[in-house]
Amino acid sequence: MSLFNRSARTVPAEVKAPSPLLLMMEARAPWELAALWLSAPWLRQLGRGDGHPVLVFPGLGANDVSTLPLRNLLRQLGYAPQPWNFGFNFGPRQGVLRGCVEHVRELHERHGRPVSLIGWSLGGVYAREVAKLLPAEVRCVVTLGTPFAGPPRANNAWRFYELVSRQKLDDEHELRAQLHVAPTVPTTSIYSRSDGIVSWPCSLNEAAPHTENIEVVASHTGLGVNPLALYAMLDRLAQDPRRWRRFDRPAALRWLMDHGPARPETAQASNAA
Repeated sequence: MSLFNRSARTVPAEVKAPSPLLLMMEARAPWELAALWLSAPWLRQLGRGDGHPVLVFPGLGANDVSTLPLRNLLRQLGYAPQPWNFGFNFGPRQGVLRGCVEHVRELHERHGRPVSLIGWSLGGVYAREVAKLLPAEVRCVVTLGTPFAGPPRANNAWRFYELVSRQKLDDEHELRAQLHVAPTVPTTSIYSRSDGIVSWPCSLNEAAPHTENIEVVASHTGLGVNPLALYAMLDRLAQDPRRWRRFDRPAALRWLMDHGPARPETAQASNAA
C-alpha cells in the first residue's frame, strides 16, 4: 500500500478489468457481512451521529434490501438513514436521476439540514451527480467502489449493465465525460485494490482540497458491509463540512487502510494480480 501519490489526476486508458482471480475472490463477501456482525459493538463506540439525514444508493442490480445492514448501523448510531426508493438499480433510466434530486430536496426540507449521500458501486454515480446539481442541499458524498473515472469497460459488470439498462456504453459519451468531475461538496471515494468487479484506479478522485481516496481491504460486493469501509464512512459522516479534513487512519489499522490517490502507472501491475 505504499504506491500512492496525491498528485495523480488521470487514469490510463489501458487499465483493464480486474483479473479472474480477483473476480473469484468476490466469494469472500459473506465473510465480510459476518465480520460486520462481530465488529458492530466496536463500530457503535465511534460516537453518536448528529441526526442528519443520510441517503443510501444501492449498487447495480441491487435494491434497498442490499443496504439494510448499512442503514441499520446508521440508525443505531443516531443518524436518519433513508432508502433510495427506486427499486432495483438498473442504470440511468428515464426519470430516475430527476426523482433522486426531488428525493434529496424533500429530505432537506423535511429535516431542515443538508443530506449526506452514500453510494455503493453504481449508486455512487447517482450520489455524485445529485450532489453536483444540489450543492446547497448536500452535506457530503461517500462512494464505495464506484467507477466514475477511466475506461467504461474496465470492470467485470459492463455486459450486465448493458443488458439491464438497455443502453450501450458507447452511446453514453456525454454522461461519461462529466462523471470524473467531483462535486463541490466534500467527496470521499472508498475503494479496494482487491475489488474483483471494478478496476480500482477507476474509483480515484482527482486531487482537490475537498476530495480524498481511502483504500481498504475488501471485496466489491462486500464494501457496503465491510467493517473497515464502514469505519471510514462513519468517520466522514461525523465531519463538520465547514471544517472538513481528510481521513486520518488510526495507528492500529494502518496496515489495512491507506489514504490518497494511487499512481496511475501502477494500475496495470495491480490488475494483473
